[in-house]
Amino acid sequence: MSLEEKTSGSNAAAATNLTSRQAPTAGVHLWWCDLTPTAALLDQYSATLSVDEHARAARFGTAELRNRYVMGRGALRQVLARVLGVRPITVSIVRGVRGRPQLAGVPSLDFNVSHTTSVALIGLAEQGRIGVDVESIDRAINTTGIARKFMTLRERDELATFDAEGQRRRVLTLWTCKEAISKATGEALAAPFGRIDVDISSGPRLRAGPSPYEPDFWSLHAADVPPGYVATVARWSAPI
Repeated sequence: MSLEEKTSGSNAAAATNLTSRQAPTAGVHLWWCDLTPTAALLDQYSATLSVDEHARAARFGTAELRNRYVMGRGALRQVLARVLGVRPITVSIVRGVRGRPQLAGVPSLDFNVSHTTSVALIGLAEQGRIGVDVESIDRAINTTGIARKFMTLRERDELATFDAEGQRRRVLTLWTCKEAISKATGEALAAPFGRIDVDISSGPRLRAGPSPYEPDFWSLHAADVPPGYVATVARWSAPI
């Protein structure tokens, strides 16, 4: 069975909170995950978590946060298990460079997850690295503060041509691009956001950035997500 066939069948893996989404480019697969807990799925997913994952779940301060973690982690294990052809409990997720989660012993497959409130986006890539980020399009943000700290001069100049609502939406979209990029490398918020220049005027693309953010090694894609959300997929093809 090809990877395409395996991923297209992931919804049938007894995981009712997972929905496959349209692939933004060849070799990338996406799933939308509803983190709203149900007793049946909490029991099913809890039984697949590792000892370390159970320990992490226990550290969350509220039942709501614990349940969201179990729902998201269990769904991720369902997806990875389907692709690898194994049981979810046997999927070996380890920490790589900078603590970035990765599959043990499977360098040809990479994954990334993004959460916002009660939903998550799961991305899987064949070869290279993937980063994903999703945000609610109605999220209230400090547009000016984020732009000043995380946007390039060119991006800020372009923002000035929009009204307040246009600026808010544009900053949110730019943020998903930069966050997805930084998650692919594992640098997260330590990435030099203010030097990573992204153009979203005609589809997202990386214009410039310091190493390892050279445009030749990156592709950005608007993700297929439900109305009310904005999300970006970043793919890093540089040798690692």
